[in-house]
Amino acid sequence: MSTSVRSARANQRRVAMATIIGTTVEWYDFFIYATAAGLVFAQLFFQPAGESIGLLLAFASVGISFLFRPLGAFLAGHFGDRIGRRAILVTTLVMMGAATTLIGVLPTYETAGVAAPIMLLLLRILQGISAGGEWGGAVLMAVEHAPANRRGRAGAFPQLGVPLGMLLAAGITALMTGWISPGQAFLEWGWRVPFLLSIVLIAVGYLVRRAVDESPVFQEIAAAKQQTKVPIAELFRKHWLLVVLAALVFAGNNAAGYMATGGFLPAYATSPAVGLERTDVLLAVTFAAAVWFATTFTGGVLADRIGRKRTYIIGFSAQIATAFPLFWLINTGELGMLYLALAMFTIGLGLSYGPQAAWYSEIFPASVRFSGVSISYALGAILGGAFAPTIATALVQATGGTAAVSIYLAGMGIVSLLAVLALRDRAGIDLSVANQAEQEVGATIFDTRTPAASADPGTVRV
Repeated sequence: MSTSVRSARANQRRVAMATIIGTTVEWYDFFIYATAAGLVFAQLFFQPAGESIGLLLAFASVGISFLFRPLGAFLAGHFGDRIGRRAILVTTLVMMGAATTLIGVLPTYETAGVAAPIMLLLLRILQGISAGGEWGGAVLMAVEHAPANRRGRAGAFPQLGVPLGMLLAAGITALMTGWISPGQAFLEWGWRVPFLLSIVLIAVGYLVRRAVDESPVFQEIAAAKQQTKVPIAELFRKHWLLVVLAALVFAGNNAAGYMATGGFLPAYATSPAVGLERTDVLLAVTFAAAVWFATTFTGGVLADRIGRKRTYIIGFSAQIATAFPLFWLINTGELGMLYLALAMFTIGLGLSYGPQAAWYSEIFPASVRFSGVSISYALGAILGGAFAPTIATALVQATGGTAAVSIYLAGMGIVSLLAVLALRDRAGIDLSVANQAEQEVGATIFDTRTPAASADPGTVRV
């Protein structure tokens, strides 16, 4: 094996490690908030509203941050397409960590009155801006460094940071509720510890990300001085339909992830309707995150073998098929059925998440790629996960059951599946700026493609 090949592979390993560590830290911070919102924020920050309305407000505060993800995506996309991917990744990591750590030292409503929820919302907004800019940079660093036949696998690494972040968040919270600060102690001070731990994780992520080389595609763009002056304007002028479809692809997955394994489920499973213990439910969510991790990586590997589109179709079909059995099993009130329900549901969740980084990277042209993947992801999160826990809680309160929630989950999956069918699989396409002309055409079934473009051997028809 030549020295250059060994060097390239070593760099790819560093990139994989940097993207997975960074996204794990970012999403640990994000999921810690969602978990705490479902368990204690109604009592700590929205107490005067009462139990039911307080829970709705707590989940609404989860959704507020999603509304600011597009701002983070716009900013990160603009500067990521102009000054590079790596600088944005470091900035978003530090911003997220600072906001999360500060939440851990906030006064509650009891001590600060209405100022407490206001400060909480402001810090949650900072989390949203950071999350909006994080994902695009991480996936482009991973995918643009990878060889064409391994982009699905490479792109799965930053995706793995999401289930890993949730596993870490649920695991640490379970440790606090079950052993270190059980019962009233968790409400008094234990909930703060997972937020404060973020400062340690941020330090590790910062050091790892600083050591990674800039994306080779951006190095080519910078060397050729082909940075777009206003990438977002060009993106929406030329590729607005692609942005809409890509956002819809993510919406169904994100709705399922946040409603079924995020803040809503711990609150519902520990409610009188089901009656499970808080720590038991958190451990089950931790288990679900591990299954999600495995199926996400499987989705990335499958995307390289059978195509991005086919993998998505399998994933969303599984997600739709399990939308009703998910709650049928949970509503038995048996802990074993909760584990089975989550394991079954997260199979589709992972298979419809693993291929996303590679597919998003391949459907947008190099000059606006950071903007395209970031904004599509942020808009998909708003349409999908932003208020999914709030919607689910409202549906349960209005109907007295979970059938409406299952219909909502299945409906979101169907919308995403239709969006998947409207996109072309472009596995193997040359991602460099030199291939910008081919990248500009043929990403959706609605494009009128020239014979030269349609003959490209890198475009996979599905």
